[in-house]
Amino acid sequence: MLAPFRGIRYARDRVSGIANVTSPPYDVINGSILDHLRASDPHNVVRLILPGKDADASQAAAALLREWLSAGVLIRDRMAALYIYEQSLQPADGPETSWLQRGIVGLVGLGSPETAGILPHEGVMPGLVAGRRELMAATQANLEPIFLIYDGDQATGTAETATAIMDRVAAERAPLVSITTEDGTTHRLWRLGEPAEQAAIAADLAGRRALIADGHHRYAAYLDLQAEMRQDGLGDGPWDYGLAFLVDSAAYPPRLGAIHRVLPGLPPDRAAELAKAAFTVQDLPADLGLDEALRRLAAAGREGTAFLLAGGPVFRLLSQPDPVQLAASMPAGMSASWQQLDASVMQHLLLGRLWGVTDSERDVLIDHDAADAVRAVAGDVAATDVAEREGAGPASVAGGTAVISNPASFEAVIRIAACGERVPRKSTSFGPKPRTGLVLRTFGPAD
Repeated sequence: MLAPFRGIRYARDRVSGIANVTSPPYDVINGSILDHLRASDPHNVVRLILPGKDADASQAAAALLREWLSAGVLIRDRMAALYIYEQSLQPADGPETSWLQRGIVGLVGLGSPETAGILPHEGVMPGLVAGRRELMAATQANLEPIFLIYDGDQATGTAETATAIMDRVAAERAPLVSITTEDGTTHRLWRLGEPAEQAAIAADLAGRRALIADGHHRYAAYLDLQAEMRQDGLGDGPWDYGLAFLVDSAAYPPRLGAIHRVLPGLPPDRAAELAKAAFTVQDLPADLGLDEALRRLAAAGREGTAFLLAGGPVFRLLSQPDPVQLAASMPAGMSASWQQLDASVMQHLLLGRLWGVTDSERDVLIDHDAADAVRAVAGDVAATDVAEREGAGPASVAGGTAVISNPASFEAVIRIAACGERVPRKSTSFGPKPRTGLVLRTFGPAD
């Protein structure tokens, strides 16, 4: 189910620029980026989505949201609408590195995969879910959409597909918003207020299932908040819907990036020595840079599971996991696709069996950028913000071990989700991710 809503957007004349008040999603922002975003404009949305860790941080974000709405910094569209959102990049080095992604922002009905048609594929950490739910409950808002993908090639029998409508509108109408952010990406937003067009898009999407590409913790928070409202006897309400960005993966194939681990308490020499019990461990040349190390990791990954260890004097390549130990480390009942996933091998063979590390928000930290992870364990002060990104991490990760991974394949993720299984948390990084702050949604009593 897809429904329109009265979007909340920034007033152009009350901020220094729309590009200056938007941000990446909350979970890819480290401390240095956070400081930069805060400095770019006093009304940057990061002040709402990452309000801090104090006990009253969520309430402070709620008060700030109310203040910006009252002052006219944020304005509410008069009519309920769907929003077409487009991201594109046309770099100077040629069209081979350019890309375009276009989708619909609207409200999706919440429920089980069977009733709502929304398929999670990744596990979550309860503490992170609780943090997002607390922020949603305090602000009574969805401050950033989850990212869903669906297969638009599957016929639904509708007269015109959602993708066809989006492409026509983008070609014929001027956008409501058009900005270019510092990374060179152009973002354009159209408001789709015509009831007939809204109904046609909703009809096409109603017969489809969507995979959560990004936002598993936010989606779990949607469901927790809905359950809480039901338990309080409030019945049906706006908590039965959540803000989402839906993209046709057949028309706009997603790009998958890798997500890496940082283990603060595990010295790299010890990590490499323990890994030899089940992996071939190769010390790479001492003068080898990260870019070449990543190329060697990618080459090894084409032959099977491989990881790159960083933190010692050299990069170390882990490959060719022992099949007997691999099989013994896997939980029973999981599909072959799940057991062969690099993230599963990492969590159950490398972390669990060989290193004796239980995956937790404190002991296994997450980084989407390999260079940041490497700098963190090398003692770069700015890069240690990886320790803060996932919650209650230690103040420093210097001297620990970074585990650099290859990205998962889209086909493997789809197979696993179709089986009803979930990969270990933070195993996939779908992109390009939607920009936060272009359109928000509130669901308080006055909305």
